[in-house]
Amino acid sequence: LFRSPENIRLDIQFEDDHIIVINKKAGMVVHPAPGNLSGTLVNALLFHEPGIKEVGQDPFRSGIVHRLDKDTSGLMVAAKTKKALDFLQKEFKYRRVLKKYLALISGYISENKGEINLPIGRHPVKRKLMAINYEKGKPARTCWKIIKRFKTACLVEALLKTGRTHQIRVHIKYIGHTLFNDERYGGDKILKGTTFSKYKQFVDNCFKVLPRQALHARTLSFKHPTTEKMMRFDSPIPEDIE
Repeated sequence: LFRSPENIRLDIQFEDDHIIVINKKAGMVVHPAPGNLSGTLVNALLFHEPGIKEVGQDPFRSGIVHRLDKDTSGLMVAAKTKKALDFLQKEFKYRRVLKKYLALISGYISENKGEINLPIGRHPVKRKLMAINYEKGKPARTCWKIIKRFKTACLVEALLKTGRTHQIRVHIKYIGHTLFNDERYGGDKILKGTTFSKYKQFVDNCFKVLPRQALHARTLSFKHPTTEKMMRFDSPIPEDIE
C-alpha cells in the first residue's frame, strides 16, 4: 500500500532506458513517509515505470537519487535501473552534479554575490528545523548572486556545492533574510517597519498567489550513467513565483 502506483501526471523533461528527469511541481512530496503515504513522486513513478520498484534497497524510495522539499519546485533526476542509481548516487556524493536554484528573498541585499560556508545540522530545540550547527552539523556550502533587485526583495541564484536538508533556507536565514513566504523559517511575516496598510495588503495578496516558499530548482547538470556524456536541463520560473 505504501508504494502503490498512482496515475499522477508528471512533467517529464527527458527519459530513456536508464534515467528520467522530472520538473517536480510544488506541493508534491518526493517519497512516501508517515503522514504522506500517497500522491508522492514515487507513487507516480511506479505507475509510469512499474519496473522502478526494484531499483534501490529502500522500497519507500524506489529510483530516488536526491530530494526536493515538498513545496520546492524544479528539476530532479530518478534512476530506472540499479546501475544508474549507483552511478548517480556516487556523482551526488562526490559533488559532481551541478544544482542551481532560483530564490526570491525578502529584504534588500547590498552585496551582488557571496558564499556561505557553514555546517548544517538538526535544530537543537525545534526538531523539524535545521540550523547552523558547529558541533554536530555537516559541511554545507552555498554560492549565490543577485539576479534582480526589487524594492523589498531580491531574486537570487543559488549554486549548491553540497546537498544538505533545507540548505538554502538555513544559510539565507543565517545572513538575516528569509525566502519569501517560507513559513517554516519565518518568511511568512511582514517585514518590520513595512506594515502600513497598503503594503501589508500587497504582501498578503502575494502570499495568496505564492502559498509556499519561493524556491525553484532551475538547473540540473550531470553525467549520463551509461554514456557519461554531460547533460544539462533548465526549467522556466514557475507561474506562482513569476
